Amino acid sequence: MLLFIGVMLGTFAIMEGITWLTHRFVMHGFLWYLHEDHHQPTGYFFEKNDAFFLIFAIPSMGCIFYGNFGGPLWVAAIGTGIAMYGFAYFLVHEVIIHQRIKLFTRSNNRYIKAIRWAHKMHHKHIGKEEGESFGMLIVAKKYWDKVRQDERIQANG
Repeated sequence: MLLFIGVMLGTFAIMEGITWLTHRFVMHGFLWYLHEDHHQPTGYFFEKNDAFFLIFAIPSMGCIFYGNFGGPLWVAAIGTGIAMYGFAYFLVHEVIIHQRIKLFTRSNNRYIKAIRWAHKMHHKHIGKEEGESFGMLIVAKKYWDKVRQDERIQANG
């Protein structure tokens, strides 16, 4: 059981790096066709970009099924870690940042402000080149600094 939890949490942590690499070199690379409507919205609720859900969900489900039905259990832990990261990604990206589901719309939480700022800077580029801030859950120091600077300005009137 401890091995399962360790592998699951380790996979969750590794997924941030995999997400950064995928976002930077795949979504803003050879699969830009699927990601483009995320930077240049069409006005539709669903985007071609939503297909990336399947790109991560299929191996996650495959690992969970294989690990639970004949394969080693640690493989199911990998699939569970990927699924947990997918849920966190959905919550942060779709609910908190883009507010496709209207929750947390007026949060004063510093982390939420920093992650929204980082994503805003990512979206200031409408093309696939010259992007920044490709991660999801880990926020670079410069965005934390920006939020603290904004808070100081607001506090001083």
